[in-house]
Amino acid sequence: MFDFKFTPETYFKEGVTSVLLVKLQYPESQWGEQISIYAHFIENKIHFEAVDFYGNDFMLYPSSSFEPLNFEDLVYMLEGIQVNQDTNEGNVEITLYGIPQAESNFYPEVEKYFEEKRENAGLT
Repeated sequence: MFDFKFTPETYFKEGVTSVLLVKLQYPESQWGEQISIYAHFIENKIHFEAVDFYGNDFMLYPSSSFEPLNFEDLVYMLEGIQVNQDTNEGNVEITLYGIPQAESNFYPEVEKYFEEKRENAGLT
């Protein structure tokens, strides 16, 4: 059973204002796509950003927070990643095909959570 209320104490060490929060890899996508989720500390608030190799504009919910997210909110954000259709120029649905593999230095259970989802979907 996962501890969905787990919340890291902080994402940032002294002097650090941007960190790689989670790395997602989509092995079933055409090119084995990777999306990196970053947390940036700007003006006393944590802002989240998703970045891929192609410069797609991703929308994250929540997009910002005053505190680190608990595991449940992180999973909600990761499972709800959307591409801004107003700026989308390619076929990102192919990019996000399947259930991602995930890893994070801040959320130790995220890898196992998505591994179980992949197993239950027959993707391992």
